Amino acid sequence: MQRLSGIGVTVAGAGALGLSIAVELARAGAEVTVCDPAPLGDNASGVAAGMLAPAFEALLDPVSAGRFPLFKAARDLWPDFAASLDLKLERSGAILTGAGEGELARLLALGARGSLAPAGLYTPEDWRLDPLAALTAMSGVAIRQEAVTQPDGLTIVATGAEIGLAPELTSLTPIKGHILRYSGGPAGGPVLRGAGIYVCPDPNGAIAGATMEVGVSDRGLSPARGAILQAKAEALVPALAGLTPTLSAGVRAATPDGLPLVGWSAREGVFVAAGARRNGWLLAPLVARMTAAYLAGEDPGPWADAMNPRRFEETT
Repeated sequence: MQRLSGIGVTVAGAGALGLSIAVELARAGAEVTVCDPAPLGDNASGVAAGMLAPAFEALLDPVSAGRFPLFKAARDLWPDFAASLDLKLERSGAILTGAGEGELARLLALGARGSLAPAGLYTPEDWRLDPLAALTAMSGVAIRQEAVTQPDGLTIVATGAEIGLAPELTSLTPIKGHILRYSGGPAGGPVLRGAGIYVCPDPNGAIAGATMEVGVSDRGLSPARGAILQAKAEALVPALAGLTPTLSAGVRAATPDGLPLVGWSAREGVFVAAGARRNGWLLAPLVARMTAAYLAGEDPGPWADAMNPRRFEETT
């Protein structure tokens, strides 16, 4: 029996979280409509490399330190979710160039698998997907190219740092990020990471990123930042030199502790699922499953307290 049969839901936001939630709820029998004023893919989830990287995010990002168990649990939901969408996952792992025994010890202490290779520290834990292919695969639900300005009925807010739809969104900070998409480069193999840079091999052209511009909410392109990113990418992967990259920018939303807001808002009839920082793709199936459980009156699982959308109320 479909446990959400007959429930009508509006999802505000057609990014990784919004569309994965829409898919999950529709499969559970809900009548779902997604609203987003931008064309499909013209958002932070589309301007992304599609990283599913529990190991190196937990190792390298101070905000995500100690989060490997949660991130791994989220990543482990991806094989079944991707298979249901006929979506391919790239599972070649990732390499942190220049890393040695110290980094390996720290990685293993997190509970992640890893080993030293000639190029640096390798982990098989980190995967990726094609963001635009994933958004397209999830777009079978009803999508309206319009904004939700006033919640009407049950509304799930899966937008960026816009604060109007739920009071909890005041805890979010915008973070702008530039990435480069090359016209060629390595088509497959592990993601390569260096100091302030990653390069993802891709059959459609390598992807390099990403800047982190905290507090910046405009999507205007900065050629100067693009040039710095390009120099780092070509130093990491010399084969990219001479190729033509295209610069893109997106704006993500982040909470102070880096985890998304997932749960019921103080505003009646509103559910919040927003603020995944740079781990929206990684966390998407987990957030979708939690959302469906909340709406069905079931246990949302062991990570509910960590993502409680009202956990910052005393400081906001």
